[in-house]
Amino acid sequence: MAIRWISVVLMLSMTGAQWLTAARAAEPQVPVLWDAKERLPKPDLSALPRLRFLTTTDFPPFNFLDGAGRLSGFHVDLARAICDELGVAEKCQIQALPWAELEGALQKGEGEAIIAGIAATPESRSKYAFSRSYLQFPARFIMPKTKALAEPIFDRLRGRRVGVIAGSAHERMLREYFGTVQVVPFDRPEELYDDLKAGKVDAAFGDGMRFAFWLGGSDAAACCRFAGGPYLAPEYLGSGMAIATRANDPALAAAFDYALQEISVKGVFAEFYLRYFPVSFF
Repeated sequence: MAIRWISVVLMLSMTGAQWLTAARAAEPQVPVLWDAKERLPKPDLSALPRLRFLTTTDFPPFNFLDGAGRLSGFHVDLARAICDELGVAEKCQIQALPWAELEGALQKGEGEAIIAGIAATPESRSKYAFSRSYLQFPARFIMPKTKALAEPIFDRLRGRRVGVIAGSAHERMLREYFGTVQVVPFDRPEELYDDLKAGKVDAAFGDGMRFAFWLGGSDAAACCRFAGGPYLAPEYLGSGMAIATRANDPALAAAFDYALQEISVKGVFAEFYLRYFPVSFF
């Protein structure tokens, strides 16, 4: 199965056909977005004079400058692994630019691809050709460790107070798919976390990656853990991260698909994921 962690569905309304995909197990795990049995054609990039990835420096842990001023991060390691897999390591370059300059640099031929988290949307697809998604961002519940629930949690959450950031896609998703909970909106994440720790809400619902960083930090004081999920709903959360190339270069985007699949099958992606996300958000 192409996405192994989307293996069961929860029926979230007893009267309607509302479904939300969830992970096979409640425990976080490394995401696997690629089917090892699928055979993607191996590209020949021998005629490519160079392969320049454009990224930024201000989006840790994806891209940042380390203590020695070197460009580092998940995207940097992933780009280098892609070059290795495509056999063009000697032609590979990674350049960091301000976010606002990425599109212009790509269109002017100052790079061949952008690896910086550009979302693949109907609007952006008119400007870029995209690889398949290499990382998605599920919604998650977090709860105090002593009260954390396991799947199926829909009925177990009935009537409980669940905090969420006001006006967010996660609030809309929570109200749509978990309509039996008491939704408690918060303006700021810090307020949500404080009330969760104080027991003023039973759970929090939001972006799994942001929750993972909080859970692994000192502010959480080891109070809480993930409960249920992860939940993927592209209509609310988007399709995840993909590599962008110029719109007239879909062949290069397809070459990245081949490399990304090989990186996944060989376990390299899992190594990078666990290196930069020690508290997994899956």
